[in-house]
Amino acid sequence: MGKDITLSVATNFRPDFADAMAGYPVTEAFGKLTSDRIGGGRASFMLQPLGVSGFRRHVQELRERGIGFNYLLNPACMDNREFTRSGQRDLMRMLDFVEDCGIGAVTISLPFLLPIIKRRYPKLKVRVGVYARVDCVSKARFWEDMGADCITLESISVNRDFGALERIRKAIRLELQLIVNSNCLMHCPLSGQHMVNLSHASQKGHKSHGFMIDYCVLKCSHEKLKDPANYLRSEFIRPEDLGAYIDIGYSSFKVLERGAPTPVMAKRVRAYSEGRFDGNLLELIQPYGYKESTAGGTAGRLGFWRYFLRPDAARISGLMKLRRLAAKRGMLSPLEGEPVYLDNKALDGFIEGFRDRDCRETGCGTCGHCAMYAKRAVRVDEVYRAEMLRLYDEAFEDMYSGKLWGV
Repeated sequence: MGKDITLSVATNFRPDFADAMAGYPVTEAFGKLTSDRIGGGRASFMLQPLGVSGFRRHVQELRERGIGFNYLLNPACMDNREFTRSGQRDLMRMLDFVEDCGIGAVTISLPFLLPIIKRRYPKLKVRVGVYARVDCVSKARFWEDMGADCITLESISVNRDFGALERIRKAIRLELQLIVNSNCLMHCPLSGQHMVNLSHASQKGHKSHGFMIDYCVLKCSHEKLKDPANYLRSEFIRPEDLGAYIDIGYSSFKVLERGAPTPVMAKRVRAYSEGRFDGNLLELIQPYGYKESTAGGTAGRLGFWRYFLRPDAARISGLMKLRRLAAKRGMLSPLEGEPVYLDNKALDGFIEGFRDRDCRETGCGTCGHCAMYAKRAVRVDEVYRAEMLRLYDEAFEDMYSGKLWGV
């Protein structure tokens, strides 16, 4: 299958990453500094600590292996700084740095940035990120008419909507890209808040100083444990199902996650390049719960408290409880065992159920397709499930009551 597709892959900036991509149809890696004045789509605490010299070295290592680089300038919100003199200066400095590193592409999500970059930095290719929420022909055409070079479609809205995918592909000439291994809930009501939260938590100089309680991830992971069918009410594309998307004209795919260890990323790239995977599908699609040591970010005690030791923002006792919860879910360190197992092979035929199904208009309670497959494919350790649901309930009670914040 590799000859039919191209992959854009998240980099963790580890020394072994570039070599791990060899032999696969990886045309570019994407990422950014741990924080910058513009911000991006992941909070700083989720990412590998990285200096400018290490960044430049990594871009060069990729270039030597024929892999391009795509710098992410893709926040969902810049606090309106893009319309100020200081914000414009910061944007120009960032773009000067990108070009000086020999980078050929950037990803944005704010429409105002596109004509600025095209006018002042005409050599840069501009890709539109998922935070732009392009999910229909009119939105895609807007960006195409503005001069974008590629659009990553909003996966939570379109990855299971084959009618929309066909309409967009037929109407739009430029490159369209699909994220294959995100595990958000379809049409997730948390997504808008989550995009803004993550954007501000990666902006250098923001008054939050990188502090962020990732309520959206906690709520999402709680809902999946509460009802395992939610593991399937999602946007992921199995490696075996790529052909269904290739058949309607898609060949450019994006592989996540920037905080994943290199062996995990290599496993994901290999699975999507070969179009097959045997095992726990969560290894490909979940942004935590790795068996290997994490690439950086909040891994370990010191990494966690670097961003979360903020007595002025939240009570330390409450943050300790959240840390225990996150650790037990494999969000901070390697996960012990496989308390949740999503059998990839048991999902053969699953995607066909979406050919004529409109998930946007049909309630899950009246459909039952995902619930039926979940009974076959999802196995959860019930002792683990009960313990984690109790910890989630305690965490949410602390947040909702105000106890966590000490108000």
